[in-house]
Amino acid sequence: MKKHLKYIVLSLITLLAINYLSSFVFKRFDLTEDKRYTLSDATINIVKNAESPIVIDVFLSGDDFPSEFRRLQNETKQILEEFSSENKNIVFNFINPLQDDATRERNIQQLTERGLTPMQLSVQENGKASQAIIFPWALASYNDETVTIPLVKSKIGASQQDLVTNSVQHLEYAFADGINKLTKPKHRKIAVLRGNKQLADKYVANFIKKLSEYYFIAPFTLDSVASNPQKTLKDLENFDLIISAKPTEAFTEEEKLVLDQYTMNGGKSLWLIDAVAMEKDSLYNASGKNFATTRDLNLTDFFFKYGVRINPVIVSTLYSAPITLAIGEGSDSQFQHLRWLYSPLAGSNDRHPIVNNLNLVKFDFANQIDTLKNNVKKTILLESALMTKLEGTPREISLDVVTQDPDPTTFNKGNQTLAVLLEGEFTSVYDNRIKPFKLQKELNKSVPTKMVVIADGDVIKNDVYRNVPQELGFDRWTGQTFGNKEFLLNTVNYLLDDNGLINIRSKEINVEFLNQEKIADEKTKWQVINILLPLLLLGTFGLLFNYFRRKKHAH
Repeated sequence: MKKHLKYIVLSLITLLAINYLSSFVFKRFDLTEDKRYTLSDATINIVKNAESPIVIDVFLSGDDFPSEFRRLQNETKQILEEFSSENKNIVFNFINPLQDDATRERNIQQLTERGLTPMQLSVQENGKASQAIIFPWALASYNDETVTIPLVKSKIGASQQDLVTNSVQHLEYAFADGINKLTKPKHRKIAVLRGNKQLADKYVANFIKKLSEYYFIAPFTLDSVASNPQKTLKDLENFDLIISAKPTEAFTEEEKLVLDQYTMNGGKSLWLIDAVAMEKDSLYNASGKNFATTRDLNLTDFFFKYGVRINPVIVSTLYSAPITLAIGEGSDSQFQHLRWLYSPLAGSNDRHPIVNNLNLVKFDFANQIDTLKNNVKKTILLESALMTKLEGTPREISLDVVTQDPDPTTFNKGNQTLAVLLEGEFTSVYDNRIKPFKLQKELNKSVPTKMVVIADGDVIKNDVYRNVPQELGFDRWTGQTFGNKEFLLNTVNYLLDDNGLINIRSKEINVEFLNQEKIADEKTKWQVINILLPLLLLGTFGLLFNYFRRKKHAH
């Protein structure tokens, strides 16, 4: 007996010791198949930078959410718990700004003024349809600075379930990106090229404003190349990335050599090039037509050497954004959204972090890109829809095309490349060629670097309404927001990313939902089963128990 008592006492002491020691050790286990709650190394490195409290207020709270968005609510809480487990300085609160009827309208107005626009949802549950308003946003504050974090990842044509799936996949990146902006000081520098009649500041203002949240931005003119090309090159090499947004004036050989040597020294670049001169605004005249002609920028050999060729043809496709025109005369005229073949909507099935889970990108009079064989790695980022046609130049473009039914059989060129990423060691455009000026240090092979070429300058162009730049990608006529800004931001982040943050975007998460229609159709059946089946089983057990008890005592 004493021996047994000894074992019992030892067992209790051991359990108490294990319990006490475990209070000092905390470990979380992610048992999900897709490892959705396992933070990437890049996220962990960012989160650990917070040396004082980061307070995150999440407005995705409420009791009348559709079931899909309750899922997003729960996933947001889970991911923030993972952030908080890595760094106790991360504190989060869920707030329902619509809870109190007395302050509801005031809260909506205040949040909207801060850029946190509400979202209206269709709620289809229990066979009934209703409407709900939510604020799918979070605010993160750190050392007197605050950033907004979007929690919903929009996609044209997506159902609410698809919307939630996209958003759940985006959560880790959204919060890591917000915290990174708060805790990491800017150090990369971007030059926006001037001197070749690129887009005016007001047409790139919205995107440049967004970029300035991450990087230092400055204009850089190439005019000084003519007088002192060597100094221009030296000044340009102080920048980590150059952006050339829709140049319309040809580059000189001296300018090209400066840009080439910038690339040879490891400089990154983003090119938005129009090989065809055609503007949509030029059609809004009395005749409603204009001629599209080839635009010679003297860059053909430049891109050819690097491995791409931008062809002076117009990409037209049946899968495109509409054009809005006033139809009728005088007071009877009405604005209508009409089919417009020259605004391709481009996407990608690639899981590359630049384009993974990306909304459709709108182009205008885009050109087609050929990729050429060399040692540079090429990744097609965006391409047109399958039903595409290539139209040569010169060509007359008329608004009358909106009244004509296109022949689908002529749109037989398949997917056409509109944007491509180049990575690797580039060979100089002037290798084994006479240089337009003498270089102090000539490089004919680059260090590993990156470049993105987009065959349309209008991808970066925001609308200007009453002299105020509008949101890039937003169409005020249809109310749709295209993926232009996100695509370009992802592109720049990828080209300059030194902490791997952009790669989080390739994370794939499977989100399963209940079938609401099936629930409504089979609701009564399952209620009956859940109520009657336990009673039937209990009754059957009682009858059997009594039967065997009587049988046992009958003898």
